[in-house]
Amino acid sequence: MQNPNALTKGIDHLGLTVADLELSRRFFVDCLGWTVVGENPAYPAVFVADGLSRLTLWQVDASDGYTPFDRRKNIGLHHVALKAPSEEALGELFVRVSAWPGVVAEFAPQPVGKGPRLHCMVREPGGVRVEFVYTPQA
Repeated sequence: MQNPNALTKGIDHLGLTVADLELSRRFFVDCLGWTVVGENPAYPAVFVADGLSRLTLWQVDASDGYTPFDRRKNIGLHHVALKAPSEEALGELFVRVSAWPGVVAEFAPQPVGKGPRLHCMVREPGGVRVEFVYTPQA
């Protein structure tokens, strides 16, 4: 749904700070099948894409330790939600990602509110909450 009055036209990319850049890269590339589309070793950062969405994964500066995200106490990104193409794909996706090393599954596929949308939530190995959502076509 486009808003002709909006001064912007969608999200170009989303930047996520992660606890372990390599584990997060492997999750998006090896587990989800995304592609590395760029890197900045000096920052360090890895840029990944699925063909429709792009994410920048930034390595946290842990030299003095770091504070893990708390969705109830931190301002900022609560989670990133990625689309699943079907209900069956959502279930298969959850099985795959929840078994991936370092992933913490928060909940299996269930209705969003009273439905018909379905979703599940995990924390990827770098600590970012990732929601997977399937929206049936009307």
